[in-house]
Amino acid sequence: MADFLTELRRALPRLAEGLLVTVEATVLGAALALLLAYTLGLLSRSARRPVRGAARVVVEFFRGTSLYVQLFWLFFALPMVGFRLEPLACAVLALGLNFGAYGSEVVRGAVAAVPRAQTEAAVALGMGPVLRLRRVVLPQAHALMVAPFKNLLIQLLKATPLLSLVTVPDLTFQIDQLRSATGSTAASYLLLLGLYFGMAVVLSLLMNALERAAKARLSDQVGSGSGGRRRGSRGGGGNQGGAMASDDNAARRGAGRREPDMIRKTGPEARPGQERTV
Repeated sequence: MADFLTELRRALPRLAEGLLVTVEATVLGAALALLLAYTLGLLSRSARRPVRGAARVVVEFFRGTSLYVQLFWLFFALPMVGFRLEPLACAVLALGLNFGAYGSEVVRGAVAAVPRAQTEAAVALGMGPVLRLRRVVLPQAHALMVAPFKNLLIQLLKATPLLSLVTVPDLTFQIDQLRSATGSTAASYLLLLGLYFGMAVVLSLLMNALERAAKARLSDQVGSGSGGRRRGSRGGGGNQGGAMASDDNAARRGAGRREPDMIRKTGPEARPGQERTV
């Protein structure tokens, strides 16, 4: 154990570099996956059948094939057809394509979960498709996407140990070098477990904060809209009451003006056969 701790202190700079590479691959892969998720998820709901069909084919292909095979194909097979990428670029591309396909289903489901009445109301207000999507549909769908995206982000982080198979010097690669130098397999991989668990906890806390912020923003928008409707209804009621009171006053004034005429018509001087005395 003393030899392991001594070698661990010597390997700390390399472990820090490996940790940085893992974080970099996770962030870049997540950014690419998010971009593809929105693109493929929205195209999957296109009204044009060729566009919708092409998006579904891409999604099902990358969901139906292994990330391990995709990574190896990009690193070993792609150079045979004339395209050579750096190991980290292959890793980011494979992570983005694979998890972007899964994320597209999250986007498609969240957009479909927005009540149809919201879209119909936006159409009634004269909003175009892009404005309707940006101002009405996506703000409500974002609150539904955060929790599934959190799971996908943690799954993406846990998939990064595959990068060591294509010579990316990530955290797993550096820990494996430490294991080879010390011979302490259990201690080395226990350290690797702890580091990945710590990164997953940090990501979970960040995504939980993002989810609370999205829900609070949506609640504020809904509350401000309903408050405006309530104020409008109270104002309308006051105007209606004022109009009714004005009508009543006008009726009383009209009745007061007509009352002497009715008395003169029904008074004694109006009776036939009777002389009027002055």
